[in-house]
Amino acid sequence: MSSSKHRHNTYWFISVPAEGSKSVVFEKLRSKLVGSSGSDYAEVYQFIIPEFKIGTLDALVVISDELVKYDQSFESTAFKIVDILRNLVQGDLDQVAANLIVNDKSVEQFLKTFQWDTMKFRAEKSLQEIAQTLNKEVTSIDNIMKTKSAHYNQIKGNLQALERKQTGNLAVRNVAEFAKKEYFVLDSEYLETLVVAVPKNRYKDWNSKYETISQMIVPRSSQKIAEDNDYGLFTVTLFKRVSEEFANKCREEKFVVRDFKYNENDMENQRKEFEEVGAVEKELSAELLRLATANFGEVFSSWIHLKALRVYVESVLRYGLPPDFMSAVIRPKYKMDKKIREILIDQYGRLDGSAYGRDENENIEEYQNLVDKDYYPYVYFQLEFDIYKR
Repeated sequence: MSSSKHRHNTYWFISVPAEGSKSVVFEKLRSKLVGSSGSDYAEVYQFIIPEFKIGTLDALVVISDELVKYDQSFESTAFKIVDILRNLVQGDLDQVAANLIVNDKSVEQFLKTFQWDTMKFRAEKSLQEIAQTLNKEVTSIDNIMKTKSAHYNQIKGNLQALERKQTGNLAVRNVAEFAKKEYFVLDSEYLETLVVAVPKNRYKDWNSKYETISQMIVPRSSQKIAEDNDYGLFTVTLFKRVSEEFANKCREEKFVVRDFKYNENDMENQRKEFEEVGAVEKELSAELLRLATANFGEVFSSWIHLKALRVYVESVLRYGLPPDFMSAVIRPKYKMDKKIREILIDQYGRLDGSAYGRDENENIEEYQNLVDKDYYPYVYFQLEFDIYKR
């Protein structure tokens, strides 16, 4: 069992006023949560966010609402890619985890060392523009993955249909692999040879009845050409004009007339089709695995950049201008959530929710309810990323 299954893969993104020194506030928070005085409740990483252009308060409230929707959309896309990977590796979650790479790092390491990508998402652009750029990238990836996955699933479905013909009992399995030319009457104007799947416990019935099931059956023309645990395959030669009547009568007797005509070209084409579809499926599977791995990294990175935007916007709304807050990522240890909450409330319970004050009719309470049903005196957003729990 992988050790990853015992990890608590929930991350809290928080911010609190920096009071002029982000490093001092961070170290104070860290000392309360990590390994001092016998406490070891969480891993804590500094979450460094650049300065952005800030418009009006109204604009911040609007962008905050958009970021909520983008957050949900990015999460959905990330987990859709995880599901694609899971299907490609037959549900092996350890193998899925090995493919969840972001900028050549594991998810955990990426979060620990997060740096804003100033080349892709230039901080001098407006918050709206940055959010739209992030959303455009993730939406594009989502559409690509949807198209590629659908194509792969179609080919895989075709291969599975062909594989089913190679497996199963003789009532459904491909007859071609058992058919030899000498078993069949070929190139006759009047006669044809059918193949019938007969339940093993009905062999006696078949041998005693097949010549009289309908008229125009060639006597002693039946021979067993294959057998499995459930059925035997028997040939029978008859006049073409009674084939339909014979098949209907067989159905009443629970004998299964197989839809098969001996044709060497058709059989060779079927064999080639099976090989070709198998090769295409293998190639598409490898391509989709590469694409899913690369695109997961892009989507997850965009998702964390979006979390950074949410923390920034909410911090400005909560603590006011000029921006002076310390942001961090907390990864609670197993069953330590409640204890961490108590410590955070003890440290930051004095924060009343907005630097804009209660007397400036900014509808802060209404805004808080709009943004998040879980309200804390500090800025808080959560990311839960545990593929073993899904």
